[in-house]
Amino acid sequence: MLHLKQLSKDFAGKPLFTNIDWHLKKGERVGLVGENGAGKSTLMRIIAGQVEHSGGELQFAKGATVGYLPQDGIVTKGKKLFAEVMTALSELQAIEKELAELTARLAEMPHDGPGHEGLLDRFGHLQEEFRLKGGYAMEAEVGTVLSGLGFLADDWEKECGEFSGGWQMRIALAKLLLQKPNVLLLDEPTNHLDIEARNWLEGYLQAYPYSVILVSHDRFFLDQVCSRITEVWNHTLTDYHCNYSRYLVLREERVSALREAKRRQDEEVQKIEDFISRFRYKADKAALVQSRIKQLEKIERIVLPPERKKIRFRFPEPPKSGRMVVELKGVRKAYGSNVVLDNIDLVVEKEERVALVGHNGAGKSTLMKVLAGGDIQGGAMTLGHNVVRDYFAQDQAQELNGEQSVYEEILADAPFDMVPQLRDILGAFLFSGDDIHKKVSVLSGGERNRLALAKMLLRPSNLLLMDEPTNHLDLFSKEVLLGALAAFSGTVVFVSHDRHFIDGLATRVVEVGDGKITSYMGDYEYYLAKKGEQESTGTAPAYPSGPHAAAASQPAETLTKEERQRQREEEKQRQREEKGRKKRLAELESEIETAERALAGLEERMADPGSFSDHEAARRMGQEHETLTSRIAALYAEWESLQP
Repeated sequence: MLHLKQLSKDFAGKPLFTNIDWHLKKGERVGLVGENGAGKSTLMRIIAGQVEHSGGELQFAKGATVGYLPQDGIVTKGKKLFAEVMTALSELQAIEKELAELTARLAEMPHDGPGHEGLLDRFGHLQEEFRLKGGYAMEAEVGTVLSGLGFLADDWEKECGEFSGGWQMRIALAKLLLQKPNVLLLDEPTNHLDIEARNWLEGYLQAYPYSVILVSHDRFFLDQVCSRITEVWNHTLTDYHCNYSRYLVLREERVSALREAKRRQDEEVQKIEDFISRFRYKADKAALVQSRIKQLEKIERIVLPPERKKIRFRFPEPPKSGRMVVELKGVRKAYGSNVVLDNIDLVVEKEERVALVGHNGAGKSTLMKVLAGGDIQGGAMTLGHNVVRDYFAQDQAQELNGEQSVYEEILADAPFDMVPQLRDILGAFLFSGDDIHKKVSVLSGGERNRLALAKMLLRPSNLLLMDEPTNHLDLFSKEVLLGALAAFSGTVVFVSHDRHFIDGLATRVVEVGDGKITSYMGDYEYYLAKKGEQESTGTAPAYPSGPHAAAASQPAETLTKEERQRQREEEKQRQREEKGRKKRLAELESEIETAERALAGLEERMADPGSFSDHEAARRMGQEHETLTSRIAALYAEWESLQP
C-alpha cells in the first residue's frame, strides 16, 4: 500500500529522518510512538503530501488515496451538520444526481428512440456502481458515524459553526472515516472524544478495510487498535509487530541487549585504543598500530536510545480524615432551565478512588465543581472531619498566569516552608535549567498541565478532585501520574476518558447522566459488565444513586471498606462463573451440532437396504446410533441445566 524508499527529511540542516526504508501493507493498523519532537506528526504530514521530504521517495499502490486528520485546527461552517458530513460522499452524491437525471430523460424518451439503449446501459452501469459502493445506505452510514462520535439526532440540523473546537474535530473525523481512504492518517484522534466515542472508534478502526497509521497518547486505544508499533527514534523507524503493551516489554528487552552489546563494544574499543596509544611511536609496532587503527575505523558504533525523561513525584503525605470524606444529600444543580444534577445523593469514603463517567455534557465536571465547593440550587454538601480538598479543574492549565515565568507561577502559591523545595519539584516535572524562566504563555499544553500538577504538591491534602488530569500528557507521564495516584493514601475523585488510566485506578465507578448518578462498586471492567448485563436484560441499574443504593440488599453508600471489598470479590466471582457458563454453553451448542450432524449421516447410511448385508457392519452402526443418541440426550440435558 505504501513504501518509503530511502526517505530523508532535514530541518535547518539538522536531520529528522535519514534514509528510511519502510513498508505499510494493506489492512495494517500501525501506531507511531516516540519522544515529543521525534517527528511522528511530520512523518504523517509527509505521507499526506503536506510537507516536502528532503530525499528519497514515497511509493503508493496504484489508485491509493490518503486521508489525514491533524491534532486540531479544522473549522467548518456554512452548512448544517448532516449536509456537511454528506459531502464526504460527494462521489456517491454525483452518481445519485446523474441517476436522477437519467431517470427523468428515460421517462420522456420513447423506448425505440435513438440513444435510448445507450442511456439505459449507462443507467444500469451507474446503478450497479451505486449499489456496490453503498449508495443506498449512505445516509444510514452517515447517521451511524455521527451517532458513534457522540452527535445526537437533534444536532444533525445545527449549523456547523455552532459547534466548539472539540466537536469541529469530530466533524472532520466523521468526514474522513466516511471517505474511507486507503491510507488513513490520524494524529491524536482521541483528544476530543469521550469514552463512549473512543470505544466506538476502536471498533470502527478494528474493522477498517484499509491501512491505518495513528499517533495517540491513549495506551488502551493503541492496544485495542494497533497490531504493529513503529518507534520513531534516532532519525529512523523501528518496527515491533505487536500491540503497545507488548512493545514496551520488547523495547526494554531490546534496549537491555543493546546496552550489554555496547558495554562489550566499549571494552573492545578501549583495548584497541590503549594498544594504539601504547605503541603508536614504536617503529617495530607500526604495522600492528595501523592494523588496529583500521580495525577501529571499521567498527560500527552502537547507539543507545536516549533515556526517556519522566516526571517523578509523589503526592505529599495527607492528613488523616474521617471515614466519611464528602456527602451530598438531595443536591440540585441547574444552569437556567437545564437541570444537570437533580436531587442526587452521594457519599465518598476514605481511600476510595471514584471515577466519574458519562458522555460529554452529562454533568461530570459540574458534579466535580459541586464536590469542590461550587454553588448549588438545592440540597446540601457536607465535608467530613479534617478533610482538605485540592481541585484540578478541566481547564486548570488555563488558570495559570501567562505573564509569569514557570518559577514565578509556582512561587506565587507556595507556602514559605516549601520555597526551598520549589526547584526540586519543578525538576521532577521536567522543568530544569533555563526552563524555569520560560514564560507560562509559551508553554505547550503538556507543559502547562505538568506545571498545574506540580502546584498540587505545594500543600498536603487528603481529597484530590481531578477533572481530566491526563489531558495533553504523553504516555509516559500518564503512567507516572497513575502510579502517584495509586500510591496516594488519601481519597481521589477523578474524571478521565483514558481507559487504561481508569482501569488502573478506579475502585468505584459513578455514572452521571440525565440528572442522576448511579454507583457501581467495582472497577471499570465491572462497570462495563454490569452495563452490558443491564442492556441485554433490560433491567434497571443494579445500584441506584444515593445512600439508599441497593447492593446485595444493603445500602451501597453505608458499606464498610471490608464489606465493599468482599462485595467486589463476590461480584468478580459471579462474573467469572457467568463467563464460564456462557463459554460452556457455546461449547455444548457446538458439540450438539457436531453430534446431530454425525447422527444424520449415520441414519442416512442405515436407510440404505444394502447396508444390512454385512451383519457385523450393521451391528456396529446400531451401537454407534445408540451411543450418539445417548450422547445428544446428555448434551441437551447439560445445556438445559445451564440456561439462566
